[in-house]
Amino acid sequence: MTFTEQDALRRDQADPGHRDLFLVPPAEGGAYPETAYMAGNSLGLQPRATREELLGDLDAWARLGVEGHLEAARPWLPYHELLTEQAARLVGALPAEAVVMNSLTVNLHLLMVSFYRPAGARTRIVIEDAAFPSDSYAVRSQARFHGLDPDTTVVRLRPRAGEDCLRTEDVLAFLRDEGDTVALVMLGGVNFLTGELMDLPAITAAGRAAGAVVGWDLAHAAGNVPLRLHEWGVDFAAWCSYKYLNSGPGALAGVFVHERHLGDPDLPRFEGWWSTEAATRFEMTPTSRPPATVEAWQISNPPIFAMGPVRTSLDLFDKVGMDVLRERSLRLTAYLESLLDEVLPGRPLQQVTPRDPRRRGCQLSVRTTELGANELARRLRHEHGVIADARQPDIVRFAPVPLYSTYHDCWRVAQALTAIFPRSEERA
Repeated sequence: MTFTEQDALRRDQADPGHRDLFLVPPAEGGAYPETAYMAGNSLGLQPRATREELLGDLDAWARLGVEGHLEAARPWLPYHELLTEQAARLVGALPAEAVVMNSLTVNLHLLMVSFYRPAGARTRIVIEDAAFPSDSYAVRSQARFHGLDPDTTVVRLRPRAGEDCLRTEDVLAFLRDEGDTVALVMLGGVNFLTGELMDLPAITAAGRAAGAVVGWDLAHAAGNVPLRLHEWGVDFAAWCSYKYLNSGPGALAGVFVHERHLGDPDLPRFEGWWSTEAATRFEMTPTSRPPATVEAWQISNPPIFAMGPVRTSLDLFDKVGMDVLRERSLRLTAYLESLLDEVLPGRPLQQVTPRDPRRRGCQLSVRTTELGANELARRLRHEHGVIADARQPDIVRFAPVPLYSTYHDCWRVAQALTAIFPRSEERA
């Protein structure tokens, strides 16, 4: 390869990132002690600060018992408020528009209770054909809940023949031509399979112009790319925090609802104890008085030990800055792509992620026509110490996460693929 190990190490010295703030798993194969971790789009690494911060919350429970609700260093009763402003900044929201609660698909269902209101000819839900299965299940079940046939209600927009990614112009054309039948547009901000970054502002504007509600699943976008949800006029959005946000497996998720919907008494919502105004919560009245914020979508009191890692992570993002991370992401992903440009030709491998940096986050998906995705991922891990994410049958996803991935990690990916798939002249 033109790019040498020394070149990768030199780049790391000039553009170091924040790997020292994370715990990197030991390698299970290869010549290096640490894993080249390329699966942060599936589960982010543990920040070093998480353990100590979490133990602090546990110690408050041990020391104070129930009084920790008000007397802990980070009191439990208003604990979720410690995350609000940072979560809002992360996704480009006003503080009143963002809250951390529940898990991603639970939140999508709670939001669709409010925002999927089929009526007359306007009943359809638009998703991408390569949507994450959970989203597909969720929208189909919502259609059935409303007495509709999910096979005709859910529209799955497909890429053009021979292409892997959905073109923005094709989404816009569909909304222009058939938007009067659409009640809800709910696409993934970054596609989980291909890594394609959708044009959120353009699609949001087109959907709303067509009279539809526009929501986004930001599971692969939050912490990956800069977002301006308030400015773009998005109706609602939800995201998880165990991928790029590094808050731990199954970590709590986030919700955004645009301020134009806040305080609307005609908007249906499922409610619980945490849906009412905090100042009146302990009056124990039978009727809720929801605040004119997104907190009205909360239902239950938050799990404190699950909130702590999210708060720790959001603090890290707040200090580094999403725009700074995006700039490093562009450099790091471009470097990995330049390596793949040397490695993939002549091998049973093909990049499916868009080459335009504006149309992707920090993920490059590669299709393999040999071995299969699971077997390739297994060999990468056990023979070369590279952890990537397999999506059957044939996609392996590499995510050079700007917080902790290195240029040397990228170089190791290229070296591993070269070794696993020697070209014919290299076999001789």
